[in-house]
Amino acid sequence: MNLDQLPKIELHVHHEGAARPEFIRQLAFEKNVDLSHIFDDQGGYIYRDFNHFLQVYEAACTVLQTPQDFYRLTLDILEHSAQQGVIYTETFISPDFCGGGDVAAWIDYVSAIEEAAHKAHRQFGIQMRGIATCIRHFGPDQAKLAAHCAAESSGQFITGFGMGGDEKMGRQGDFAYSFDMAREANLKLTTHAGEWGGAESVRQAIMDLNVDRLGHGIQVVEDNALVDEVIARQVTLEVCPGSNVFLGAAKDLQTHPIHALKDKGVRVTVSTDDPPFFHTTLIQEYRNLVQECGWQGTDLKQVNLDAAQTAFCDDETRSALLKKIEDTEWTL
Repeated sequence: MNLDQLPKIELHVHHEGAARPEFIRQLAFEKNVDLSHIFDDQGGYIYRDFNHFLQVYEAACTVLQTPQDFYRLTLDILEHSAQQGVIYTETFISPDFCGGGDVAAWIDYVSAIEEAAHKAHRQFGIQMRGIATCIRHFGPDQAKLAAHCAAESSGQFITGFGMGGDEKMGRQGDFAYSFDMAREANLKLTTHAGEWGGAESVRQAIMDLNVDRLGHGIQVVEDNALVDEVIARQVTLEVCPGSNVFLGAAKDLQTHPIHALKDKGVRVTVSTDDPPFFHTTLIQEYRNLVQECGWQGTDLKQVNLDAAQTAFCDDETRSALLKKIEDTEWTL
């Protein structure tokens, strides 16, 4: 089967980070906001390093100001994801960017995003769930506001809670209160770890926060005993190979830790992270793994089975996803 046609599940996408530069430029034009400094001559996002990337990311978010803006963004993201063969996606949505941590405002934003997701499901056949996300470099107190928002919106659409942002700020355990609050609201948990903070950040994530999944998590490969612990706990890694190479978290795709971790028995999935920022698509991620690393159709099938098994969705949705994957011919 053609790579384009394979049914794909994506678990690690930042909602605002999936905003195409054309979309952000149009919003900036409508709102008379000058964002010329975040685009290159070809119209793409431009930044120097990871910290500057965070600044550019937050600058792009300044034109996402209303629930209607997020409604339009969601439709645009899901239409383009569906074109990549994505049948189910989970995106990180931050209460800090959707109402500034105010619960009532957050509910309005989530309602608009969910409405767009339902429309995209009808039009493009793609399903979406939201992971409410605190921003690590905004600090633990701000994270509590995000967790409160997440807990108040927990349900069929907001099904998880996570943490993104600068992984080198503080320790995972500093945010335990927020994760406990989300867990009590029956939300599944994930956090960015092991992209920049080393294996120790993974240890903190699984020991101090007891997460179900890890965003990236690739540096766990540095600690064999911790790899065994991840396997024993059945923690799934949301791996974003292209993002890791683009930002320098991995040297190249051929030596990327995803291969060793997969061979050791760690459950790994494949996602794009912030696709327009890293000049990638999910089809491109698959193509690179096949053409540059020798992955077979069976490998792609397995990462999608693992993604379906650990998706933050209801059992009925999970069963339908698993059936779709099993019924697909994965011969390339």
